[in-house]
Amino acid sequence: MAVPLLDLKAQYASIKEEILKEISEISDSQYFILGPKVEKLEKEVAAYCASNFAVGVTSGSDALIIALMVEGIGPGDEVIIPPFTFFATAGAVVRVGATPVFADIDPVTYNIDSVKVAEKVTPRTKAIIPVHLFGQPADMDPIMEIAKKHNLVVIEDACQAIGSEYKGRRVGSIGDYGCFSFFPSKNLGCFGDGGMVTCNDPEKAKLLKIFRNHGQSGTYMHEYVGGNFRLDALQAGILSVKLPYLDGWSEARQHNAAEYDELFAAAGLDGKVSLPKKAAYPVRHIYNQYCIEVSGGRRDALVAHLREIGIGCAIYYPLSLHLQKCFADLGGKPGDYPVSEAASGRIMALPIYPESTAEQRRSVVDAIAAFLK
Repeated sequence: MAVPLLDLKAQYASIKEEILKEISEISDSQYFILGPKVEKLEKEVAAYCASNFAVGVTSGSDALIIALMVEGIGPGDEVIIPPFTFFATAGAVVRVGATPVFADIDPVTYNIDSVKVAEKVTPRTKAIIPVHLFGQPADMDPIMEIAKKHNLVVIEDACQAIGSEYKGRRVGSIGDYGCFSFFPSKNLGCFGDGGMVTCNDPEKAKLLKIFRNHGQSGTYMHEYVGGNFRLDALQAGILSVKLPYLDGWSEARQHNAAEYDELFAAAGLDGKVSLPKKAAYPVRHIYNQYCIEVSGGRRDALVAHLREIGIGCAIYYPLSLHLQKCFADLGGKPGDYPVSEAASGRIMALPIYPESTAEQRRSVVDAIAAFLK
């Protein structure tokens, strides 16, 4: 049975009339950039994330950049990040002229290890960017303690984790900023690129709005050199339609993950496949991805086999950031971050989207078991 890694058609079909109505309203209004639809979504996302403010931007990548810009972080400054994450976490730091400093990850959650973070703080450190990878929150309390001790900014990279919770608190409401992506593959995705920055400080929210619009505090009055980070009304309208369904979709992902766990447990793959693990601290994991680890150096062969028979899968992420060519000037070398490097050699993602079926999940597990046994 062919199983796509992601299939958005069923989701769209279930809300098609609402989406088309929203697009028609926006087309009639001729208000395409920022405006009432964006303001409406900002209020909705702020409430959903238990934050005082939310500012719509062009992408999750730009959300990270603009948060760094508002804090004045730039050349000579260091920002601590995990080496096992999507490129944009490090790319945003470099884009503002600062230096990414890597701290290895926890092998259970794949999130940044707070003990390693503490070891990396220097007089040049200005911020920490913990990533809530695959939909599971990083251990925020010790990170916030480190930040308080050293007067550091905490920017939550929650691009894969909207609706996730850490000890009962929504991600994006814990640090100084929360950065979200609405890329189509996310739990809450638009029909293109989109993002959001949350915060609780009214002055920071004001600056975020100024920086996203070329640093303008008034028409053609530029206080800062900002950028074009404005969210468009079409994406905002689509996201407003989708947001009320988000918890249901995330619960479906949780159900699908639990079903995978049961199927793998019955497949007799102990020692060959490791399943996703829950953090020791209380979390709401929303499974943007369901990632397994394959032992014995067989991950790449398994991925190739599954793709050949029509089963979608992906490797998130195949090379730790400290080994990427574009960061060679940072001096990273193999062995520097062993947990991250080990994960990169074994991890792979399976279809987990809400509308996937039990039959599809059984086909995925059966195919993996047949190949590895």
